[in-house]
Amino acid sequence: MTIFHLLCAEYLQSRWFILYPASVSRIPHPFLIFAPMISKDTRREIRYSLVYWFVRWLIVTSRITPRSIWLSFCGFLGSIAYRFATKTRELSLQHLAIAYPGKSAGEIRKMAKGMFRMLGKNAGEILRASGTVKSLPDLEKILVTHGYENYETAHAKGKGVIFLTGHIGAFDLQVTNMALRGLNPNIIGTPLKDKRLNELLWGYRNAHGAIAIERGRETFRMIKVLKSGGSVALLIDQDTKVKSRFVNFFGKPASTPVGATVLALKTGACVVPTYIHLGDDGMQHMHILPEVPMKITGDDEADMVYNTQVLTTFLEEQIRKHPTQWVWMHERWKTKPGEEIA
Repeated sequence: MTIFHLLCAEYLQSRWFILYPASVSRIPHPFLIFAPMISKDTRREIRYSLVYWFVRWLIVTSRITPRSIWLSFCGFLGSIAYRFATKTRELSLQHLAIAYPGKSAGEIRKMAKGMFRMLGKNAGEILRASGTVKSLPDLEKILVTHGYENYETAHAKGKGVIFLTGHIGAFDLQVTNMALRGLNPNIIGTPLKDKRLNELLWGYRNAHGAIAIERGRETFRMIKVLKSGGSVALLIDQDTKVKSRFVNFFGKPASTPVGATVLALKTGACVVPTYIHLGDDGMQHMHILPEVPMKITGDDEADMVYNTQVLTTFLEEQIRKHPTQWVWMHERWKTKPGEEIA
C-alpha cells in the first residue's frame, strides 16, 4: 500500500495534474484563472483525497479480479508511472547508475522500467491480499515460505527474534505471513501524512495479529518484547532520521540505521534475515535464512558498525539477485558524513 501511495502521489503532482503549481502556465482557460486561487493546503487535501479514493477503488477492484489479470494490470500502472512520475524516474535512474557503474545508459533505463513494473505488481499483490487473505491457507495460495525451520531454531533459544529485512518485493506480505503463523511480530512504521491513508495501512498491518508501533516510541517496547521471547521486524535499507552509522552499500558509504544491531547486542536476541520476491512462476517467495551471529568484542562502537555492515551486505546480496524489486527511487546516499544521527 505504501508503494501505491508513492506512485499515486507522484502522478498527482506530475505536470498532467492541474492543481500542481508548476503546471499553471500550461493550464488552458478557465483553469488558468482559478488554479492560482487555490491555497496550498487545499491543493494538498485534494491530492490526498484523490489518492485515498483511488487506493480504495484499487482495493475493491482487486477483490473481484483474477490474480493474474490484476497483477498484469498493476504492472501496466507501474509502466505508466515510469512515464509520468518524472522525479521518481530520475532518482531511480541516478541511483541505479551509482549502484551499477558498469552498465550502459540503456541497461539502466531497462532496469528502471522493470522496477516500476514490479513495484506495480508487488503493490497490487499487497492491496489484493488486504481483502482476500484471511487465513494462512489463503496466503499459501500466492506465497511459498522457504526456511521456516530457521526461525524455529532461533526462537527455541528463548532470547527473542529480530527479523531483519528490507524494502524488497511485496515486503508487507512477510509481516502477514508471520502474523498468520501466530508470531505476532512488532513492526515499526512512520505514519503517513494523510490520516485516512494511515488508517488503511496500519489497519492492514494489524489485521492478523501484527503490532504496528509508531517510529520514535519503539525502543523500550522492542526490548521488552525481545526479553520475553517475542519477535520484531526491522528494515535497515533506507536513509532515515534515526540513529545511524556509515557502512558500504553497493560500494558507496551510506548512512544506515543501527537499530537491529543495537537491539541484538542489548538483548541477545537472534537476528534472522528474511526477504521476499515475486518469482517467474507467479508466486511470492519468502525466504527465512539462518541466524546471523553478532560479533562482540567489547568495543561497542566497532561492534555496532561491523555488525551493521554484515546485515547491510546481506540485504545488498538479495537486492542484486532481484534488482528490479527494490525501491531505487529512495535517496539511499543522501546523508553525508557528519550529518548522521549519532
